Amino acid sequence: MNQDTYLVQQFEKIFKAHFSSVKFFIFMFLKSEADSEDLAQDVFVKLWTNFETWIDNDGKDGYIYTIAKNVTLDFIKHKRLEDDYRDELIKKNLTKELFGFADPLNSIYCNEIRLIIRMALERFPKRRRKIFEMSRLRNMSNHEIAETLHLSLRTIEHQIYLSLKTLKKIIIIIFFLSFL
Repeated sequence: MNQDTYLVQQFEKIFKAHFSSVKFFIFMFLKSEADSEDLAQDVFVKLWTNFETWIDNDGKDGYIYTIAKNVTLDFIKHKRLEDDYRDELIKKNLTKELFGFADPLNSIYCNEIRLIIRMALERFPKRRRKIFEMSRLRNMSNHEIAETLHLSLRTIEHQIYLSLKTLKKIIIIIFFLSFL
């Protein structure tokens, strides 16, 4: 029996003995049958390409599960990066659609929304309007606003909360009126 045949036979034994348990091990992390199947196959491809590490080693089980764990963690990290990239791309495209002014009406809608927000702010009590403008238009932190106006942090937070609550109501009303 030559070396290649022996290697193939040993690998087949390991594959048959461990594939389903490796797949289940990965499934416990991912909860996806298809991804678990793919990653289990990747584990055995890595195992095959590094046959020197397992051919005469009695500790194959630990090595296989270490590979499975690493492959799974790499997959999760990659998936998270993909999701973050996709979310960022969607956000950019949405912003571009809303404010990119490709459609002449978008410019008008944007200006109308700004005008409505400005009108709503003018109806706020003077202190609330000032706090909201410092927070949202000047990008000051709540702590900075509290120090500047000599008010408590809780007061600043409450005033911003009330401002946002009012603006949300106005935006919802405008949204529903636009469909009439």
